[in-house]
Amino acid sequence: MPELPELPDFYQEQYARVNRAIDQWLPQPGKDPEKLVEGMRYAVLNGGKRLRGVLVLEAGKISGAKPAVVEGIAAAVELIHAYSLVHDDLPAMDDDDYRRGQPSVHKKYNEGLAILVGDALLTEAFGLLTRLFVKQRVSGGLEILSELTEAIGYAGLIGGQVLDLDGPISGDGLEELDQIHRWKTGALITVSLTAGARAGQVSDRLLQVLTKFGQSIGLAFQIKDDLLDVTADFATLGKQIGADEREDKLTYPRLLGIEKSQVRAEKLVETAVELLEETTAGGERLAALARFIIERDR
Repeated sequence: MPELPELPDFYQEQYARVNRAIDQWLPQPGKDPEKLVEGMRYAVLNGGKRLRGVLVLEAGKISGAKPAVVEGIAAAVELIHAYSLVHDDLPAMDDDDYRRGQPSVHKKYNEGLAILVGDALLTEAFGLLTRLFVKQRVSGGLEILSELTEAIGYAGLIGGQVLDLDGPISGDGLEELDQIHRWKTGALITVSLTAGARAGQVSDRLLQVLTKFGQSIGLAFQIKDDLLDVTADFATLGKQIGADEREDKLTYPRLLGIEKSQVRAEKLVETAVELLEETTAGGERLAALARFIIERDR
């Protein structure tokens, strides 16, 4: 797997842990049906920041969760994230030919297999979690499954995708744009934190802080993604640039301008970091991750 040399040491360590967990929990090469397994591994193990998985590990570290449990949850979250990207790249959605510098799954194989790869990744993520929670006797397992289902369901990631296809339709667009990305992007980021925390001993207050933290960095993440779509290049970003403009999508730079979008992302991260003052030891590492979100170049 490619490394991310611009990141702090702890992120590199956690990044490697997430990748090992993903490889462990995915079906291994050669298993039937071979082409589906190959496609699943291609979709997940072709790079990526592993931010959501690392957030699971860091929240689990704060709550004292078992390493094996949070590693499994991190792998499941990354499988879900990969499924969403595979489907998002399809011609009926964002119609992107590249992802992380490589052909999208539907370009590498075909549209039919890409749909099934996404379906299989999503299904396998929940299978992974149920097996893990039974084996490790995770007391908060049902809560984690419930919150994760809500985060990626009709009023979460999938609902956000639908709203994104339709686009904001009233007012100045900012409130609706925020709603799209609270669901499409922010919900999975937020549940990564709460799932990691629930795997250990966590107070209601810490869950509230982590939820608000996740919501803030989730919006900041999307604003930065929108900015990169107009300021980065293919070699750095690994996917087509200017796709949002070609699709005539309303984005934060289009609505607010580049400078105001950057300022808003920075303020969201400042708010998120301030929230961490209420957490126990470990909050400084989450703060570093929040800052990375707006400092990254891909």
